Amino acid sequence: MKWNKSEVIGFQNSLLDWYQANRKALPWRETKEAYKIWLSEIMSQQTQVETVIPYYKSFLEKYPDISALADADDAELLKLWEGLGYYSRARNLKSGAQQIMAEFNGQFPRELDKIRSIKGIGPYSAASIGSICFKLPEPAIDGNLFRVSSRIFEISDDISKTSSRKIFDEKLRQVISIKEPGDFNQALMDLGATICLPKAPKCAECPVILYCSANANGTQEYYPIKTKKIKQKNQYYQAFAVKSADKYLMSQRRKNGLLADMWTFPMLETEEKAEVELPSNLKDKVIKYTEIGEITHIFSHLKWHVRLFVCQLEEDDQVQANTAMDNQKWLSKKDLMKHALAGPQIKLFKLLQDAFHGH
Repeated sequence: MKWNKSEVIGFQNSLLDWYQANRKALPWRETKEAYKIWLSEIMSQQTQVETVIPYYKSFLEKYPDISALADADDAELLKLWEGLGYYSRARNLKSGAQQIMAEFNGQFPRELDKIRSIKGIGPYSAASIGSICFKLPEPAIDGNLFRVSSRIFEISDDISKTSSRKIFDEKLRQVISIKEPGDFNQALMDLGATICLPKAPKCAECPVILYCSANANGTQEYYPIKTKKIKQKNQYYQAFAVKSADKYLMSQRRKNGLLADMWTFPMLETEEKAEVELPSNLKDKVIKYTEIGEITHIFSHLKWHVRLFVCQLEEDDQVQANTAMDNQKWLSKKDLMKHALAGPQIKLFKLLQDAFHGH
């Protein structure tokens, strides 16, 4: 079913009027500067908005423009990102900034294909940046827009399939505001976040209820159509907290793959409920080890279960760092403040701190 011109205008006006009266107060909504919108989009991927705000402000203080980000020190950049997770996003931001400096004379490009060419920017982020900053009438389709538009138009295509994006894109292009495409996209996002909820949508409060086919037919709970998500694979590890004087033995992970370049306690992957197996360079040095607890950490496709063991060395003994698999160093707390720590390691330090009451 295709709407007539009057219906399109009515839908746009109802949605945009509601957005102006109810939009979320977010720091990046006070600007149209592409660099700042780009940063907010990348930071907000798979992260709660409330979590992003302080990181966004701190990041802009340290790197106020594209040029500053392009010249960022890798260790300082990752340290500033610590706690946001998915560290490849931070690395891609720097690579993207360097690309903009080299290919676009330091100016963020205005054309969609050029925006898409920047490392780390996918279809959604490109459309969002383009619509907000340059008024490109591009639907920015994320989870909220999938849900809202599937209900409004009763679209039965599976949103987990890549091929479905084109169908949703075509529908939204028929109704997107040409004058205010950025506000239109953000209005649908806010609508999905506050009213058109996954379960128990607040239809009575919806500004576009008159245009919603699912509401008219009582099928809101049916949409969107999505195949069940694959469960995360469980992985089991043993981690070893080894302290000598005021330093911990830390391992730096490899430069590619999960948690690339991040620092953790020495860890070994094991089977579930496996017997303790000390890393080779600790076997002859540790005289006692004690298990103090377990943390879990969920990635998009994996669930880590990490048992933490505190290891006691011979007095004044030194453990040679093992470089066979990982780069290992003795690092003090002061040293660690300079390095980015992965989410699992932050949890391990907290477990250690709680076990020994902060000592």
